[in-house]
This record gives sequence, structure tokens and C-alpha cells, in this order.
Amino acid sequence: MICVKSGVLLHFTVFYSAKGVYNFARFHGRSIQNLAKRTVKMTPARPDNHDKLFEPPLEPILNDRHPLYKLASSIDWQFIENELAGCYSADMGRPGNATRLMVGLHYLKHTYNESDESVIDRWVENPYWQYFCGYEHMQHEFPIHPTSMVKWRGRVGSARMEVLLKETLSTAIRQKYIKPSDASKIIVDTTVQEKAVAHPTDARLYLKSIHRLVKMANARNIELRQSYVRVSKKAFFSQSQYARAGQYRRAAKQTKKLKTYLGRLLRDIERKFNKPDEKLAVMLERTSRIHSQKRDDRRKLYSLDAPEVECISKGKAHKRYEFGCKVSISVTHKNNWITSSAALHGNPYDGHTLTATIESSRSNTNVQASEVYVDRGYRGHDYRGQAAIYKQDGKLKRLTRAIRNKLNRRSAIEPTIGHIKSDNRMARNFLKTAEGDRLNAILAAAGYNMRKLITAFLYALTEFISFLENQLRETGKQIGRLSINLLNFMAN
Repeated sequence: MICVKSGVLLHFTVFYSAKGVYNFARFHGRSIQNLAKRTVKMTPARPDNHDKLFEPPLEPILNDRHPLYKLASSIDWQFIENELAGCYSADMGRPGNATRLMVGLHYLKHTYNESDESVIDRWVENPYWQYFCGYEHMQHEFPIHPTSMVKWRGRVGSARMEVLLKETLSTAIRQKYIKPSDASKIIVDTTVQEKAVAHPTDARLYLKSIHRLVKMANARNIELRQSYVRVSKKAFFSQSQYARAGQYRRAAKQTKKLKTYLGRLLRDIERKFNKPDEKLAVMLERTSRIHSQKRDDRRKLYSLDAPEVECISKGKAHKRYEFGCKVSISVTHKNNWITSSAALHGNPYDGHTLTATIESSRSNTNVQASEVYVDRGYRGHDYRGQAAIYKQDGKLKRLTRAIRNKLNRRSAIEPTIGHIKSDNRMARNFLKTAEGDRLNAILAAAGYNMRKLITAFLYALTEFISFLENQLRETGKQIGRLSINLLNFMAN
């Protein structure tokens, strides 16, 4: 028994020693190769499809009529890589992640309404997703960490991210699902992209400001006269209960108490810490704004972590106020393909956004709009271009019957906005800063067009299957007639 154990131990030691030597040589060999590549250019690495001798490839296993399979070969990935090549340095840093992988993950994320974490989890389980991102063999490990998607978005930026939306339109034109002339007639409207922040009441903002200041003061060893953490939490709970019961005077009294606590805390920190660092100075400035702002003030602060959030009222009965930013969207008049989507900060008037929206649509489709259909919110617009602007107001008798019929379809953009919010992650934006608002608006539009591409491919597949069934049915009938005639001939 001892000899058997000794033999097993010896075999175990020799095996793992050999494995360690192999990994050491393999690591250093790759590091030397990477060092040689680093002197040339640090472009993004392509998916590693080598060293897969004993693994079956994905292509013969997958259904070649699946929409994602067809999309993988229909999208011009090289065009996207060329457009995004300027995001990478030529002589510093390690090679970036494969551009097709990162672009494919963002397409899938906003097509199927996934988060950064969930899209990578599902990617490992779905071979069609892997093939769509450029992999030729089944992968059983996560390709990247979810934070790599955050860093990649920051590297690319909203200006270059437009290429993802542009390529969905180019793919639809190449596949003849839309005509280039369809982009000459567009519908334009605005909506609100809400930010992922809590509903900003005065009491909630005072409470968060108190807790944030106390946390930062403790991290800097500032001895406060009183932290107000416990009593502020109690006052906030009482305020919410009084407001729910309709006792608004008592609720206002608790809100005033929270404001007093915040003012005392601000003055205590400013006395004891005259030269705050950058983070504390920013937080003091924001909490001071929250403490001093009044009900009728303009440019109020609605979130400590997202100062770009604005309060927008679109006249909805079920949601009087929305907190986020305005988004301008244009779609083709005939078939509702999104041609532009841009987040606009400062809550601009709808009519003042029309010029930028028409120009963005022209940039993405390479077609100049000739007819633009809008609602009454665009009265008094400042557009002075070539396109004719038709507003859905009471002056319809001056227009021709054809234009009136086209104006009746202006409301087709409303369900498009509903779908892009519920299905493509525009209802609630989780990306930070104003740049995150712009990125999410573009990616949500690209995801909407991707869903239309998938639906178009799926419809073409069902049409092909029904055509084959009809052909087989007719062939069967003909064979049946021939067999009957043959039997009659043999009987005679």
C-alpha cells in the first residue's frame, strides 16, 4: 500500500513539474512574440482560432439560415475596424481586445436588452453569439471582463460610436430591405432618456448629502461636532410617513429639519478643513447647491453622482416629470428605420434641434432629406436647409392630398420610441456622465435596427420554408397523378 501511494505521489510530482516547465516555456515564448509585435503596432488582437485541432468548428454545426449566422457575414466588420482604428495607440500599451468582439457584444447587448455582465454570461452559452463575434470554435470561458466594455466605450467615444448605427443602415441597404431613397423622407421627434437615479425629493437629497459628507469627513479624519446620521435617518422616515398619510405640514417640518442638519454639517466641515482636496471640494460644492436651491430655481441639481440630470416635462398624464436628458430621433417615413439618435443636454427647444438631427441623418445614410414630418412642438424652428418641413398642425388645407396622407403617418414614430425604450435600453440609462447619455442613445438606436434586421432575415427564412413546402406539395400532387395514371394504364 505504501509503494502504491509513493508511486502515485511520484507520478503526480513528475506530471505537474513537466506541466510547469511547459507553461513556463509557453508563457515566455508568447511574451517574446508579444514584445516583437509591440514594436510594430498595438492594434486590437483578433480572436484566437488556432490550436483547436481536436475541437469541431462552429460553422458546420450551426444552422446557416439562422438570422445571426446570416448577419455575421452581412455586416462589413472591416469597415468598422478601419473607422475605429484611430482609438488605439501605435507604440504604447498592450494589444486591445478584438474590435469585432467588442462591437458584436454591444450589438447583442442592446438588441436583446442585456447588461454588461449578462451579455457575457449568455455569450458563453450561445454558439450563435460566439460565431457572430468572429469565433470559429466553441468557447467555454468568458472572453473579457465586463469592465472591459466600460473602458472600450470610454476609449471609442460617442463621435466614433456613430459608425455602429451607420453600419446597420448600410447592411439593410445592401440586403435591399430599404432603398436609399427611403432616407429622403424622415419623421423627427424627441423623447426623454431617463437616468438611473432615485426620484429626487428634497428630503432624499438632504439625507444623501449628509451621509456622503460624513463618510468623506471620516475618511479624512475630520472630527465633526455631530454627524447627524442617526437623527437624519429618523427624520427622513418620519417625513415619508407623513407625506404618505397626507399630513404635508408635518412632512415639511421634517424636511426643514433635514435641511438644518445639512447646513450645520457643511459649516462644521468648512471651519475645520480650509483646504479640501479635489473630491471633497466637488462634493461640498454640490451639497451647497442642494442646500441653497429653491423650488422655482433653474438648473437645479437632482443627483449627487449625476449632475447632468435635468427635469423635463413632456405633458404626459401618467408621468408629469422625467429626470434625464432629451433625445432627438429620426426614422424613415416608409418603414421606421432609425437614421439618427442624439442625446441633447440643457433641455433645448425641439425646434432648435431640427438642424442637427437632419444633418446627423444625412451623415449616417449619405442621403439628403427632402421631406421632414414633425409635430406641433417644432413650431418656430430655426432650420434653413433644403428639406421641406411639414408640421402636423391645423393648417392642413394648404397642403396637397399626398402630403396630408404622409402627415397622417407621422405618429408612426411613437411606437418606435416605445420599442426603443422597452426593448433596447433607452428607458433607463445606467451609463455615467453626459457622454454616457450620448453613447446609450446611439447604441439603443443601433440595437433597434439590429432587431429589424433579425426580423427581416427571419421573415425571409419563413418565406423560403413556405415556398419549399408549396413546391413539395405540388410535386407530391404531380407524383400522385402520375401514379394513378400509371395504374390505370396497367389495368387496361
